[in-house]
Amino acid sequence: MRIILDLTTPFAAPAFSQRAAACVRQAAGRALQGAIMGIAGKHVPPLSNAADSSSAPATAAPADERVRRQSWFGHILNRPEFAAISGAVLVFIVFGVSAGSSGMFNLDGVMNWSQVAAYLGLLAVGACLLMIAGEFDLSIGSMIGFAGMMVAIPSVYFHWPLSVAILFAFVCSMLLGALNGYLVVKTRLPSFIVTLAFLFILRGLTLALSILFADRTIISGVGDLAQNDWLANTLFHGVALHGLFSWLGHMGIGKLLDSGEPLVPGIPKVILWWLALAAVSAFVLAKTRFGNWILAVGGDANAAKNVGVPVRRVKISLFVLTAFCSCLFAVLQVCDIGSAAADRGLQKEFEAIIAAVIGGTLLTGGYGSVIGACFGALIFGVVQIGITYTNVSSDWFRVFLGVMLLIAVLFNHYVRRRVSQAQ
Repeated sequence: MRIILDLTTPFAAPAFSQRAAACVRQAAGRALQGAIMGIAGKHVPPLSNAADSSSAPATAAPADERVRRQSWFGHILNRPEFAAISGAVLVFIVFGVSAGSSGMFNLDGVMNWSQVAAYLGLLAVGACLLMIAGEFDLSIGSMIGFAGMMVAIPSVYFHWPLSVAILFAFVCSMLLGALNGYLVVKTRLPSFIVTLAFLFILRGLTLALSILFADRTIISGVGDLAQNDWLANTLFHGVALHGLFSWLGHMGIGKLLDSGEPLVPGIPKVILWWLALAAVSAFVLAKTRFGNWILAVGGDANAAKNVGVPVRRVKISLFVLTAFCSCLFAVLQVCDIGSAAADRGLQKEFEAIIAAVIGGTLLTGGYGSVIGACFGALIFGVVQIGITYTNVSSDWFRVFLGVMLLIAVLFNHYVRRRVSQAQ
């Protein structure tokens, strides 16, 4: 009130203006000094010494102590796929020494273990992306058996065109995947519990439908239908590049059967599907906005939501993707083998998760690699088929899976601890 009265007098105004200007200059100087200190993180001399400091010769700015240089080996070690690639090299060396002369690395042997790796790799790609987002899907194994029956029952017993039955199987599987994701994001229950329930639901539903419509749990006859259906025969049945392999066989590259056909007729189409799906998924994760969303959701879903990431849409989409991968596995298997069985896909959900973990994907989400998951699947294929080329009992394969899972988890924990310390 006193200041207001002083402002009305002509003699107090100049004094007040000088005091106000001095306060403004002092506040601006403090704000500028604070801003510079906040940016540089170092001591800044008072503004009163600016004239003296301006006359001093300019010196090079010291390096920021917050930036830590990392060696090339440390950079490679921190890559999520490093463990899987190293494990694959080690597995190849071991079987190259122990089973190299048994034909494991001949053309037919390579196709055998590559096909096994490709089937698991389809599941591992979907499981990897979902785990990076911080969720699990334990129903993918049961989804394989269910999708196979959705192909076989309509085509064999209701005489649907096989291409229509395949489309029907994809639609049913992806709708169930969307339902999985919706229940997880809506109820906020752990995805482990929700998908575990669907594991039993789908397995029981598959058995019930096969008994109801076919009175059996194995339905055959799909192979003949696949040969006569253009879509199934082109995309899912048989091998690719048959003409090339036949020409190579007649040129002396590769073995020929007595009928004149090559021992290896071509590349199984599941391998091509696996490579294509892995390439697209790796590109999406590394180079697109949706890939950034996946990593953000797995790192911190609440923080991602606060900055505008559609967390629910991302998670539901990834559950749909895992269902698509399971159905693709089932369709390729049914068209290749020629039959569907209610017990197909047993424990495949665990193998897919193990392959993703071996590939560097964290169980807690926010970190992982599609390429690493593919190398994890490759290790599975090489070991599962390689054991048959040695004198080791195939019962040891499960022991190997458990040991590899434990080693991968310990290694991932070590790498993440190094990364957190570096930050």
